[in-house]
Amino acid sequence: MQPTILILDFGSQYTQLIARRIRELNVYCEIHPYHKMPAMGPQVKGVVLSGSPFSVRDAKAPQPDLSAIKGRMPLLGVCYGAQYLAHRYGGEVQPSGTREYGRATLRVGDKADPLFAGVEAETQVWMSHGDTIVGLPQGYSIIAGTSDVRVGAFRINGEATWGIQFHPEVFHSVQGGLMLKNFVVDICGCDQSWTPASFVQETVVQLQQQLGNDNVVLGLSGGVDSSVAALLLHRAVGQRLTCIFVDNGLLRKNEFSEVLESYKSLGLNVVGVDASQRFYRELKEEADPERKRKIIGRCFIEVFDAEAQKLSNVRWLGQGTIYPDVIESVSVNGPSATIKSHHTVGGLPERMSLKVVEPLRLLFKDEVRRVGHELGRPAAILNRHPFPGPGLGIRVLGEVTADKVRLLQDADRIYTDGLRQAGLYDKIWQAGAMLLPVQSVGVMGDERTYEYVVALRAVTSTDGMTADWYPLPYDFMARVSNEIINKVRGINRVVYDISSKPPATIEWE
Repeated sequence: MQPTILILDFGSQYTQLIARRIRELNVYCEIHPYHKMPAMGPQVKGVVLSGSPFSVRDAKAPQPDLSAIKGRMPLLGVCYGAQYLAHRYGGEVQPSGTREYGRATLRVGDKADPLFAGVEAETQVWMSHGDTIVGLPQGYSIIAGTSDVRVGAFRINGEATWGIQFHPEVFHSVQGGLMLKNFVVDICGCDQSWTPASFVQETVVQLQQQLGNDNVVLGLSGGVDSSVAALLLHRAVGQRLTCIFVDNGLLRKNEFSEVLESYKSLGLNVVGVDASQRFYRELKEEADPERKRKIIGRCFIEVFDAEAQKLSNVRWLGQGTIYPDVIESVSVNGPSATIKSHHTVGGLPERMSLKVVEPLRLLFKDEVRRVGHELGRPAAILNRHPFPGPGLGIRVLGEVTADKVRLLQDADRIYTDGLRQAGLYDKIWQAGAMLLPVQSVGVMGDERTYEYVVALRAVTSTDGMTADWYPLPYDFMARVSNEIINKVRGINRVVYDISSKPPATIEWE
């Protein structure tokens, strides 16, 4: 049984970051909503209480039952979690005189406390709260504070329970990673054995037990998640896995043939289906972004289903679901409001009467890449930028036609090849070109042109939830713009998108 740290989520924007920092220590952890706590089995070695947008004084504030945890196993309350430990057991929490947000200097009062082992006497931390602890319950001891926050950290006497008012998981808490290591490794006793190699070994065994002698079908997209899921399933069941790669006509230039060849070189049993003309017919005269996404999703299901029906004894549908998708589906406030329809194929299991197997459902995106490396997937594939499920169907703004897709494929290939040649590609989270539904006047030689406009996009991010536009060098943009306009007949203007997310999204549709 894998030693586990349990994180109880109270709705903080930082909860996933706590999990990522713990997993970087090669310690397995899971996030669960505070009101859906799992059984505290022997594999659970400690619990972290996350922050929250609520005040503990709010009538609707999260009120978890900690009777199975507090005093029975190591417990660390972070921000709201610390305030709850104080408020719930007889202390006092009041609004701060001024909102305490940003960098602060933490002064460690008890250097012998195991939570602060190796931590400097004064260290920078990150505060983000509107309330402050003004009184601690009996039996609680202050072990650190700042010039503005008297109770920066506390411990309950006689039990392995701590509360910290700051956020150790964020970059600005300079020694926050050491504090988390002290908690999960030294205090909780986790052995840092959760590595990509151990994940592969354990997951393959679990898949073999789960799938038995059944056959599995999986839809490949050319992206990282589906590729790594396929490799794990292939290692578990071999040729009883059939992968279906559908060309919807909306892939990058030459992607269908290039990716299909790379899959086959890995020994995967892959069926390639060219359905591009069908997608173009279905998308004809449709300009609404949401309806385009739904058409693309429906067509994929129909094409995939028709191809899968040709296979025999298929009982399982493999999917590349990753951990952020799982967390979102059971979050404290339920799934977030829909900004765009996602490209999930959620209708497939019911349509095909299949059970779902999700070998990556425990992993974050960066962990998927590390597992892919362990499985031998080439770095050039693992480090590819994310690509939207509907593909160029949402990067051709307005109606999608084969001619517009060709224009965009050519422009996008020049752009991404240029990024690689300039050594910029790996510095960027996601980049791509958008074909705008406008034309502009231009002059080429002595001729007047009236052709399309392409917008280039490049952003940095860690998980795609927020993103900043990337400041591409002027000389690079000049070269790429010149090459696109000269080589792609039908485009005579190139612009660069300098919007961040929020308020914009990464894709335009």
